[in-house]
Amino acid sequence: MIPFLDLHAINKRFEKQFQDGFKQFLDSGYYVLGSQVKLFEANFARYCGTSHCIGVGNGLDALRLILEGYKILGKLKDNDEVLVASNTYIATILAIKQAGLKPVLVEADFNAYNFDINSLKSAISEKTKAIMPVHLYGQLSPMEEILKISKENNLLVIEDAAQAHGAKNSDGKLAGNIGDAAGFSFYPTKNLGALGDGGAVTTNDDELASVIAKLRNYGASTKYVNEFVGLNSRLDEIQASFLNIKLPTLDSDNESRRTIAKKYISEIKNDKIILPHYDGSENHIFHLFVVRVENRNEFIDYLDRNGIGHLIHYPIPPHRQEALSEFKNLNFPVTVKIHEQVVSIPISPILSNAEVETIISVLNKY
Repeated sequence: MIPFLDLHAINKRFEKQFQDGFKQFLDSGYYVLGSQVKLFEANFARYCGTSHCIGVGNGLDALRLILEGYKILGKLKDNDEVLVASNTYIATILAIKQAGLKPVLVEADFNAYNFDINSLKSAISEKTKAIMPVHLYGQLSPMEEILKISKENNLLVIEDAAQAHGAKNSDGKLAGNIGDAAGFSFYPTKNLGALGDGGAVTTNDDELASVIAKLRNYGASTKYVNEFVGLNSRLDEIQASFLNIKLPTLDSDNESRRTIAKKYISEIKNDKIILPHYDGSENHIFHLFVVRVENRNEFIDYLDRNGIGHLIHYPIPPHRQEALSEFKNLNFPVTVKIHEQVVSIPISPILSNAEVETIISVLNKY
């Protein structure tokens, strides 16, 4: 059996360093917002090329805190509209709703699974104040076009970079340093994953960074002095320690994923399987390798019989989720078809050549 993702094997590479890091953490006696969080914030800001990184509790909170911060700064207000992809994970939309703003769902593009640009343009109204592109599956959204649209319409651009750590555009800018601000997740399955929940905001906006640093900690500027109605959403000190250990291998791990993806794309030859669109650049870090098939249940049964792990990202589109019933009458035919057909197959930096060859062989025989 080839598992979809072997987190134990991925993290075992760092086991000794994790143990040393935990001992240092334990010996420090300082367990919340300590030296490891500060170090990770500096390291990740440097990696992304931004002026600021603020460690927070998770990726959803990262996005919400950006929006709450912009409200405090007067750049957003309650019920302003934020354009968001209709095929994203629900957390992106929840962040907008929880910040008191109105998500406006935009149809997806069949090739890249990101915004359909014509649909994005059509969705802009006088109430639109921000665009939240999602770098889904690890591939950058069409940021050049999105930034042009945002400039023409005076809109904020907030990247959902939860799946795109290290993805790079043609100008050499990394996810997290392309829009006005970005939210990251360090959930254990991410390309840069902690051993628990974690997240971060990156930005070059000094005022926004200052506000978010307070908002994540009850809205406090100093202990027991609260300027804002904040949250308790702080990157855990021990998770920051683990992330500091793993960050130096992120680029090489991403390159390993791209190498496997290129092999899949060049060697999987089966008319029943639609492979992801990829231009061969560094704009994709292949957090997931997602194929599409007409009869998904049949395909999944075939993978199970042949010992190939798989997951579906995601089985139900947001507008058909009970939690988002206000969108149930909307029509997104491309999004619906994507959610009906997608299957994620194994891709990780620790897959062996033999495992990759087996996966290719099994898919070619389907």
